[in-house]
Amino acid sequence: MWWLLAALLLEPGQAPDFTKQIRPILERHCVRCHGAREARSDLRLDLPSTIRRGGIRGPALVAGQPEKSLLFIAVTEGIDGTRMPAEGRPLAREEIDLIRRWIAAGAPMPKAEGVVRSRVSHWAFQPVQAVPVPTFRGRWPRNPIDAFVLRRLHAAGLEPSPPAEPTTLLRRVYLDLIGLLPDPEIVDHYLANPRPDRYERLVDRLLASPHYGERWARHWLDLARYADSHGYTIDGPRSIWPYRDWVIRALNRNVPFDRFVIEQIAGDLLPDATREQLVATGFHRNTLLNQEGGTDPEEFRVKAVVDRVNTTGAVFLGLTIGCAQCHEHKYDPISQREYYELFAFFNSDDEPTLSLPTPEQERQLATIQRQLEEAYRRVQSGVLWTAASAIGSVAGSVGWVQAVAFATELRSMEDGLETIRRLVNERKKLLRRIPTTLVLRKRARPRPTHVMIRGDFLRRGARVEPNVPRVLPPLKPRGSTPDRLDLARWLVSAENPLTPRVTVNRIWQRYFGLGLVATENDFGTRGERPTHPALLDWLAARFVAGGWNLKRLHRLLVTSATYRQSSAWRHDLAAKDPRNRLLGRQNRLRVEAEIVRDLALCAAGLLSYRIGGPGVYPPQPSGIYRFTQVKKPWPESRGEARYRRGLYIYFWRSSPYPFLITFDAPRATTTCTRRVRSNTPLQALMLANDRVFLEAARSLGRRLQEHASGRVDQGIEQGFLICLSRRPDKIEVARLTAFWEAERDAYAGDREAAAALVGEQTGELLERAAWVSLARVLLNLDEFITRE
Repeated sequence: MWWLLAALLLEPGQAPDFTKQIRPILERHCVRCHGAREARSDLRLDLPSTIRRGGIRGPALVAGQPEKSLLFIAVTEGIDGTRMPAEGRPLAREEIDLIRRWIAAGAPMPKAEGVVRSRVSHWAFQPVQAVPVPTFRGRWPRNPIDAFVLRRLHAAGLEPSPPAEPTTLLRRVYLDLIGLLPDPEIVDHYLANPRPDRYERLVDRLLASPHYGERWARHWLDLARYADSHGYTIDGPRSIWPYRDWVIRALNRNVPFDRFVIEQIAGDLLPDATREQLVATGFHRNTLLNQEGGTDPEEFRVKAVVDRVNTTGAVFLGLTIGCAQCHEHKYDPISQREYYELFAFFNSDDEPTLSLPTPEQERQLATIQRQLEEAYRRVQSGVLWTAASAIGSVAGSVGWVQAVAFATELRSMEDGLETIRRLVNERKKLLRRIPTTLVLRKRARPRPTHVMIRGDFLRRGARVEPNVPRVLPPLKPRGSTPDRLDLARWLVSAENPLTPRVTVNRIWQRYFGLGLVATENDFGTRGERPTHPALLDWLAARFVAGGWNLKRLHRLLVTSATYRQSSAWRHDLAAKDPRNRLLGRQNRLRVEAEIVRDLALCAAGLLSYRIGGPGVYPPQPSGIYRFTQVKKPWPESRGEARYRRGLYIYFWRSSPYPFLITFDAPRATTTCTRRVRSNTPLQALMLANDRVFLEAARSLGRRLQEHASGRVDQGIEQGFLICLSRRPDKIEVARLTAFWEAERDAYAGDREAAAALVGEQTGELLERAAWVSLARVLLNLDEFITRE
């Protein structure tokens, strides 16, 4: 073979030629596993630049030192007990000798410029395209969304559904935008309004409502894995509710989404960062914290950083980046080295607690501090005076006047010593009342970041610097070393094709049940392709060009004819499009767990509309903490706090509020990009018998009885308007009237049961019990907890 002949003829001390002698060896034995198509251990041996870079274990070459070069060690001794190549015949002795002499001579190679970037044809990694809007004649399309949808329907030989009934649409948009029921007066006013733009004006009012921020904060908090406890088995309490309130405020103020992201990822790194921007970094403080004895703090710090990387990938990029933690990603062009380059952005952060005193509390603290300093000075001066007096006494120069002064100063010192004690106690009490929250803050000295071999934090591989996956547009750092602020700005840069697509797709999912990309958490090569790719790109491009305006995007979606369609089932759609992916009708969606409870309290007239504040403790079944390692405090709330929205319920990770879990709320241990919707008997039992729903039924029954004024049909009609935003038909009135009468007659023979149901003694006990029973029926209807 010519290369062996060349090796034998090579003069001693002369470096082997890389192109003619070394590269052929690597191509025969190595590049099948370490080349462009597959790069195990993130090591490519097909290009000079990638050979110099090395893999996850570090540089492949140490120029002049074969015995320290991983490439030479791999083909001689082997790594982790495996001699390379792992598959196929080993290198011949002459080949190994050529590699040894080449490295010993300094491993000379041709120069290569630039960075090797992945080139992938997958649609999601391509730039967002400016897409022309299809044109249609006809009255159905109300905005460009409808033109894209109609084109896809026509291609399948289908037509859209007719518009939903006005009351159905009214209730739908109330539930979607603010998660509350419209009052009967609003229903009547809406139906009586002759203006052609009555619906658009209603949408604008709802988007301006402070309850819009509450409704959409719930979706974002799922992504942020928000909870009020640390997790793991001890699961101690934490104070991070100011972050939740920051999300509500930001959404209500319509903070542009790019700024919304930047402040949460890197608010602490912004110039002259405000307290609000520091609070925003709580997004990545929602990680779990292990308080067990005997654990390695570094292990669980690393777990928290891993969670931040994986959450960032899922929430903003829609990628399963976590699959590259222990090895190369099996399907997407993301290497393990690139995973730890992302890891490096979050590896140099401290995790402090931020105190959030009000202006009045700040003044009180300052006053106490001044009084303490004065008390300390008095005590200190008294100590010096008494010391001098004592010295004089020893010297025999103290008279009776000095003795009196000495005793007076001792009493003054005793009074001063708190005063100090009193002030210290006052300060402690005040500090306990001041809310705190968890934030991120960049360390003064950054930690070095290494690839973790097989994901093991104890096995350090090559050192890496912060960077982003090379399949995506390059990072544009402000300085020599990129930081979280550079990452945050990259996530929402105009060049990044994933963040706008992922964001508009996830918002679409909230309104239609599924996204245009059904795998909303996986835009990678194993995810589903979009059903309407042109529409997805049009929405993404418009979102970015319009200044990342969330409310404008919401308005565009809910004013479309696509959104306004009836959700009635159709035979032709079921035959050609059983999952309704082509959007020939609206989808019926059961509301989320928190909204189920909110609707019951709203219908009952009990709901508190106060926004923000610490978590609350509504009634829950006894014995919830029987199977937890540490019993959790649950001081059942009284008064208004008992009826706060579900968003504010204190959420223990190890033992969440049972009603929420029954209705599929996530456990907040990892990011949740889409809740499941189950349908179980336990849900119906809770709607009928849960303490909160029983209280709601009692209050709603009282409302219906007062409105009925002795006419059962009038009370039933009011119940439908309150709960379902529509009037009942004759059959419904007849059946519920018969039910009301049967309940009244049944309780006539068991007044104790009637009193137990009503919860109080009343002069109209039998009628009240019948109304409470009827209220329970309304609150337990599928239609009540469903967004039509």
